[in-house]
Amino acid sequence: MSLNLASVLRNSAARYPTLTATISDGARMTYAELDEAARRFAGELLSMGVRPGDRVAVMIPNVPGFTIAHFGTLYAGCVVVPLNTLLVANEVAFQLEDSEAQALVVHAQNAAVGIEAALRVPGCKQVYTLGLDGASQPAGAKRFEDVIRAGPAADLAQTAGDDTAVILYTSGTTGKPKGAELTHFGLYYNAQLVAERNFGRWPDKIVVLRPGDVALAALPLYHAFGLTNIQNALLYSGGAISYLLRFCAASAAAAIARDRVTFFAGVPTMYIALLNDPEVTDEQLATLKYCLSGGAALPIEVKQQFTARFGLAVQEGYGLTETSPLACIQSIDEAAKAGTVGKAAYGVEMKIFDDQDREMPRGERGEIVIRGHNIMKGYFKRPEATEAAMRSGWFHSGDIGYVDVDGDFVIVDRKKDLIIRGGFNVYPREVEEALYAHPAVAEAAVVGVPDARLGEEVKAIIAFRPGMSATVEQIVQHCKTLVAAYKYPRIVTILDSLPKGPTGKILKRALRE
Repeated sequence: MSLNLASVLRNSAARYPTLTATISDGARMTYAELDEAARRFAGELLSMGVRPGDRVAVMIPNVPGFTIAHFGTLYAGCVVVPLNTLLVANEVAFQLEDSEAQALVVHAQNAAVGIEAALRVPGCKQVYTLGLDGASQPAGAKRFEDVIRAGPAADLAQTAGDDTAVILYTSGTTGKPKGAELTHFGLYYNAQLVAERNFGRWPDKIVVLRPGDVALAALPLYHAFGLTNIQNALLYSGGAISYLLRFCAASAAAAIARDRVTFFAGVPTMYIALLNDPEVTDEQLATLKYCLSGGAALPIEVKQQFTARFGLAVQEGYGLTETSPLACIQSIDEAAKAGTVGKAAYGVEMKIFDDQDREMPRGERGEIVIRGHNIMKGYFKRPEATEAAMRSGWFHSGDIGYVDVDGDFVIVDRKKDLIIRGGFNVYPREVEEALYAHPAVAEAAVVGVPDARLGEEVKAIIAFRPGMSATVEQIVQHCKTLVAAYKYPRIVTILDSLPKGPTGKILKRALRE
């Protein structure tokens, strides 16, 4: 089957050439302009000798240049390797070399890091810079702006649906990052699911994203959540992307009001920030119609408070880099239900397995396993890791969960985050839910720390809401009333804010270290 993910852009450019596709700092680009820029970058890549299947790395924050480079690479039949803009040169060099990238497109804010890394990797033949003036331009590099303004325009390359379209590197919590190979079909269909099936009760009530809808790109587009749910889904539907260079609640709310944003997708810390920032007003969020939360469990208290204040249902979803990413989502009419992530997405299967890969009965906890059109081809050049993750024909997520009485999936925790205290299993999310129920707590994380007597002890790290506080003793006493005696935290650390990754997820690894 012939399919190129870039047809998402090509098809919408043909249908809606004069409609707005991107909004950034007040500047707008139409679909025809976006498509032409992408095709010119594709022509440049082909003229420098890249071949279909070659990798092109993109180290760009949330600006339209990311979208142009992404779809231009796909237009040429090449593979996009999005790079986290927070990486240092050693990490960038590893991913350039590991992916065998032929070229790098790097934004001005990351130019020093990207260029240093590219110089260490002989196979990276060409660097394109975005946003650098002539005086700062390094020798041998080309200006991205020049290429997309005057370069030759290429036609859409023919690729197969199961060809690799994007290599996304996992966070590397258990060692060096691994590149998940995501296919044209998997990513295309994931975008279609978000655009056409997420926001209605299928097939009884069909609600689709459409021209006129605007999504705020608050999540980094180099991450699977932002790439599929915001960029690809909105361009599939003829909507517009409003780019937010970096998230803070006040700037996000201002952008939502200014650009009349209708769709917001974020991680729980973003919803917490929108609730607690005194600069955010109810009126600023008045244009929103759809809200989606993923990347981590949305605390029940936060979900209920957000809905009560803004009158917006927040649909919770679940997925991983390796699942393109959407695997499971609440239907819009069930979004009021807190604590679950709904049912498997259309065409996706999910089950709960024990440690011997046997299916667990409903209500019993085990590892979430997934199979379907959304699953990666494998980890690039890592057959052993691929085989381990895909044993028994199912992708093993590493997440602990169960299926409730309604058939909805409940995410309990990461398998590796499980705390075993004196022989009892403690799931951090249960304790975190108790902490979030305290009126003064804005952010919370629970980790296990070594203990000579019990093996592990339960430790809570919290940050308070603006103008509020509590003593450690009050926090512990509060938890005692909500969780069993072996679960409540004996150690509590108070910080101004908790460390977060590029998507806004709380970094438990950093807290452990």
